[in-house]
Amino acid sequence: MRSLLIAAAAAALLAGCAGDGQSPAGPPPSPTPAVLPTATEAPLPPDGACYRLRYAEALAPTNDREPVDCAGRHLSQTFAVGRLDTVVDGHLLAVDSVRVREQVARRCPAALGDFLGGSEEDRRLSMLRAVWFTPTVEASDSGAGWYRCDVIALAGAERLAPVTGTLADVLGRAEGRDRWGMCGTAAPDAPDFARVACSAEHSWRAVSVVDLPPGAYPGAADVREAGQAPCEDAGRDAADDPLDYRWGYEWPTAEQWQAGQTYGRCWAPD
Repeated sequence: MRSLLIAAAAAALLAGCAGDGQSPAGPPPSPTPAVLPTATEAPLPPDGACYRLRYAEALAPTNDREPVDCAGRHLSQTFAVGRLDTVVDGHLLAVDSVRVREQVARRCPAALGDFLGGSEEDRRLSMLRAVWFTPTVEASDSGAGWYRCDVIALAGAERLAPVTGTLADVLGRAEGRDRWGMCGTAAPDAPDFARVACSAEHSWRAVSVVDLPPGAYPGAADVREAGQAPCEDAGRDAADDPLDYRWGYEWPTAEQWQAGQTYGRCWAPD
């Protein structure tokens, strides 16, 4: 038996995607009186539409790409749209304010499960992530008050995987979980390790999740210790020979914990 214990070093995108690639920090600014817009409210973006986004565009707070046919090659798909709550106590909040950004950062990841299907663990062990967009400040000033949630597939570090067809309920099917699962090109502690979708060439697979207690970050020593026994069990279960197996464990860093990844991942050769 050989064990691998490693601190997670994935980019924040693998823990959760924000519209601008960053998690809001600090208290929201105090709203200031404003004249509420009288223009006709802009229509919602098309739900279910697909787009050809670059990686940087997927992390931007706004997006003006035109939709493309989902039956063809695309790089993101809208799975939810809605109206922003920008008026608080009679005051209008800016579309780029912390409070508005936090609102969308909660709603889009929460809605992703209903669209992708499968379990929460399936989503945590996949390369599929939510990103979100709001109108520009100028469009918001003219009455636009919508938000748009898209799902993207990661191909690796700072790369998006092309998709053909819809991702609706893809994690509710075994073939979808296998195609879009999180795998590695080497053992997770190897210098040449890189995350890839399991449909790409790989040698290791993320096989289970270690849930950790919510709250403040417990510290690296505690989160490291919490995953050793469950990941050893997961490695044994994944092996052909229960007496000869390998396993790895990635625990979240303090930064990833702050971004919402309050869990670790167990790895095994595949």
